[in-house]
Amino acid sequence: MYWTLELASYLEDAPWPATKDELIDYSIRSGAPMEVVENLQALEDDGQPYESIEEVWPDYPTKEDFMFNEDEY
Repeated sequence: MYWTLELASYLEDAPWPATKDELIDYSIRSGAPMEVVENLQALEDDGQPYESIEEVWPDYPTKEDFMFNEDEY
Protein backbone atom coordinates (compact mmCIF):
# COMPACT_ATOMS: atom_id res chain seq x y z
CA MET A 1 0.00 0.00 0.00
CA TYR A 2 1.33 3.40 -0.93
CA TRP A 3 -0.20 6.86 -0.80
CA THR A 4 0.68 10.04 -2.61
CA LEU A 5 -0.82 13.50 -2.27
CA GLU A 6 -2.59 12.98 -5.58
CA LEU A 7 -4.18 9.70 -4.44
CA ALA A 8 -5.11 11.10 -1.03
CA SER A 9 -6.74 14.12 -2.67
CA TYR A 10 -9.53 11.84 -3.91
CA LEU A 11 -10.57 11.30 -0.28
CA GLU A 12 -10.58 14.96 0.79
CA ASP A 13 -14.35 15.28 0.32
CA ALA A 14 -15.16 11.83 1.67
CA PRO A 15 -17.98 11.70 4.24
CA TRP A 16 -15.81 11.55 7.38
CA PRO A 17 -16.11 9.65 9.68
CA ALA A 18 -16.46 6.63 7.43
CA THR A 19 -15.92 2.90 7.62
CA LYS A 20 -13.58 1.07 5.29
CA ASP A 21 -16.50 -0.11 3.13
CA GLU A 22 -17.96 3.40 2.96
CA LEU A 23 -14.61 4.81 1.83
CA ILE A 24 -14.26 2.12 -0.84
CA ASP A 25 -17.80 2.81 -2.06
CA TYR A 26 -17.16 6.57 -2.09
CA SER A 27 -13.91 6.22 -4.03
CA ILE A 28 -15.56 4.02 -6.67
CA ARG A 29 -18.56 6.34 -7.04
CA SER A 30 -16.35 9.45 -7.25
CA GLY A 31 -14.20 7.96 -10.02
CA ALA A 32 -10.98 7.69 -8.04
CA PRO A 33 -8.13 5.71 -9.63
CA MET A 34 -7.99 1.98 -8.91
CA GLU A 35 -4.88 2.56 -6.76
CA VAL A 36 -7.06 4.41 -4.22
CA VAL A 37 -9.51 1.51 -4.05
CA GLU A 38 -6.65 -1.00 -3.72
CA ASN A 39 -5.08 1.03 -0.90
CA LEU A 40 -8.39 1.20 0.93
CA GLN A 41 -8.93 -2.55 0.52
CA ALA A 42 -5.54 -3.14 2.16
CA LEU A 43 -6.59 -1.24 5.32
CA GLU A 44 -7.33 -3.11 8.51
CA ASP A 45 -11.04 -3.33 9.23
CA ASP A 46 -11.88 -3.41 12.92
CA GLY A 47 -15.40 -2.13 12.32
CA GLN A 48 -14.59 1.32 13.68
CA PRO A 49 -14.95 4.32 11.37
CA TYR A 50 -11.94 6.31 10.27
CA GLU A 51 -12.24 9.90 11.48
CA SER A 52 -10.01 11.55 8.86
CA ILE A 53 -7.44 10.99 6.13
CA GLU A 54 -4.75 11.05 8.85
CA GLU A 55 -6.10 7.74 10.19
CA VAL A 56 -6.01 6.21 6.72
CA TRP A 57 -2.55 7.61 5.87
CA PRO A 58 -0.68 8.46 9.09
CA ASP A 59 2.04 10.32 7.16
CA TYR A 60 -0.47 12.64 5.46
CA PRO A 61 1.21 16.04 5.30
CA THR A 62 -0.52 18.71 7.34
CA LYS A 63 -0.16 22.47 7.31
CA GLU A 64 2.68 22.21 9.84
CA ASP A 65 4.68 20.04 7.45
CA PHE A 66 5.14 22.93 5.05
CA MET A 67 7.37 25.86 5.90
CA PHE A 68 4.75 28.53 5.27
CA ASN A 69 4.38 31.49 7.58
CA GLU A 70 0.86 32.89 7.26
CA ASP A 71 1.83 35.98 9.26
CA GLU A 72 4.08 37.16 6.44
CA TYR A 73 1.13 37.63 4.10
